[in-house]
Amino acid sequence: MASVPGNRTAHQASPVDTRARYRRILRFAAWHLAVTWWFELFLPRIGLRRIADRHRARRMRHFARRFHDLAVELGGLMIKVGQFMSSRLDVLPPEITSELEGLQDEVPPVPFPAIKELAEAELGAPLEAVFASIDETPIAAASLGQAHRATLLAPDREETGLSNVVFKVQRPGIQAIVDVDLAALRRVGGWLKRIRIVAERADVPALVKEFAQTSLEEIDYLNEAANAERFAVEFADDSRVAVPGIVWERTSRRVLTLEDVTAIKITDAEALRAAGIDPTAVAPVFASVMFEQLFTNGFFHADPHPGNIFITPDRDPSAEHPWKLTFIDFGMMGQVPPKTRSGLRKLLIAAAARDGQGLVAAISDIGVLVPSADTRKLEQAMTQLFARFGGMGFAELREVDPREFRDFAVEFGDVVRSLPFQLPENFLLIIRAMSLTSGVCSSLDARFNLWDSVEPYAARLLRDERGNVVKDAAAHVLETAAVAMSLPKRLDGIITRIDEGSIEVSNPRMERHLARLARTAQRAVGALIFSGVLIAGALVRADDPVLSNVLMVASLLPLLYVLRPGRR
Repeated sequence: MASVPGNRTAHQASPVDTRARYRRILRFAAWHLAVTWWFELFLPRIGLRRIADRHRARRMRHFARRFHDLAVELGGLMIKVGQFMSSRLDVLPPEITSELEGLQDEVPPVPFPAIKELAEAELGAPLEAVFASIDETPIAAASLGQAHRATLLAPDREETGLSNVVFKVQRPGIQAIVDVDLAALRRVGGWLKRIRIVAERADVPALVKEFAQTSLEEIDYLNEAANAERFAVEFADDSRVAVPGIVWERTSRRVLTLEDVTAIKITDAEALRAAGIDPTAVAPVFASVMFEQLFTNGFFHADPHPGNIFITPDRDPSAEHPWKLTFIDFGMMGQVPPKTRSGLRKLLIAAAARDGQGLVAAISDIGVLVPSADTRKLEQAMTQLFARFGGMGFAELREVDPREFRDFAVEFGDVVRSLPFQLPENFLLIIRAMSLTSGVCSSLDARFNLWDSVEPYAARLLRDERGNVVKDAAAHVLETAAVAMSLPKRLDGIITRIDEGSIEVSNPRMERHLARLARTAQRAVGALIFSGVLIAGALVRADDPVLSNVLMVASLLPLLYVLRPGRR
């Protein structure tokens, strides 16, 4: 939720003209889709790619500027769409993202009389009977609601232990606006589904459905309150994180009352330094906390922009951390399914190890690549990427020769476009959270190196999962050994059937070849068991030296079987 500048004139609330709003969104989308089709698909197809390339940056800026104006004027979910596009630094060009990045700070507030009327109808009592005092000037305004400071009455203060609170109220008529915007987005999604190059990359109707579900949850403040409490439970034992308490007696579906935890905005470097806090020390902690949510808990804050995170200095000098990350606004939360979370953990470990092949395998596990994709070229490209740019921070990347970046980007882009990528469901919010996290960390520290945060976290994941790795390796060894052990028996069966005449053999040397193959399979079983037991012993050495020594000694038995005389 964005803070409200003091010199902004409040716009008067007016009834929603749903038909005009719906038509305006569709006209905007239809026109820009037609322009994109003409320049990006049709002209290159008839050999006029140079014309399309010549003014691409200007077209992008024009589109972003027009969408920016449309979103500010219409509000509602158009602001959310713009905020999402501004965070897609990985996909969209800077001409678009830079123009839209300020959208979260440009939402005009609703006049207080309209807010008061809605709140009193929702709570069933005059605000004077609910709060000891309330500030009519909003401290924050967002596309779906706005917030005011208030003070609880004495009975509520005694019951909750809180005094100063934030009173958050939905914008009047927002439900109708959300319904219209979602209907328009569904129609645009249907158009995009018919464009082959888009349909191959993403199931747009499914993405719109996910966006709709998130948006409808976000305008239900009972759901937001429950999310806040769940988030607080997830980090109850983490001294780095703070969450505002909820005043349930003064909360409903369209009204939310919570503890006032307003402190220093996370990207306010000057205020942080004035409080004795080094902004560069905040970045790795914030990244680590977001990793914890995404890769361990599976329940994460999907809107971690600077307006939703405060740095709260700890008044207790004996506290483990001199400050806390205080999260607010839990309307947009994401959940990572176990399979996706497992793939993300593998991806993180592979990225920390600069393992291009492992990274591509993890991407496939998550579902970003279709199963039939030929990944050899992508593995080569990722290996080259790690070899040249792996481990560099943003400041170091800026020092690389732009021509080298451009040449690599062209080659890498060709590889990516040749592969059948797809955007799976539940992934939209993950991408948004990671994009915002990267942006916040970079603003805190221009030389912030994401690898410095990824590597220790990946190492911890690797230690935590060592037991699982051993189990998986042992299971794989046993499964392969079982197949290999059954091979001699199957070969004997084939030989028996040959002896009985039930199989005709045209080559008289077949029996000798089969017998030799059976002996080879037996030696392979011995070698396989030796390798598996030896590797298992090495993996558990750090945690259980005794078991490790037993396994390593035991591995000698199958090795002796393989090497004994007469088995050559």
